[in-house]
Amino acid sequence: MVTKVVLNGVAIQAEEFEEEVIRQNGVPLHKIRFAFKVRSDEYHDIATLLYEKTFDVSMPEKDLIFRGTIQNYSTSVTNLYKENEVADYRLELIETN
Repeated sequence: MVTKVVLNGVAIQAEEFEEEVIRQNGVPLHKIRFAFKVRSDEYHDIATLLYEKTFDVSMPEKDLIFRGTIQNYSTSVTNLYKENEVADYRLELIETN
């Protein structure tokens, strides 16, 4: 089970993780989905990171590295500026070729 996903050098603890290989125009590409928690004190850094949209992705437990772009993401809370708030994030990345 993958527990850590690293995006542009930032380690994120994944609570759920799915991986598949899809084909686009006959080219196999990695696609991952994972969920993670974001606390109010992490919100600004995570939001700034996700605005980058494309990342160097690595998963040390799977020995997998690729360049990936956000295909879909969601959050349960859009304003984490209140102290001690926690949001559930879901992120889906697809390998860019």
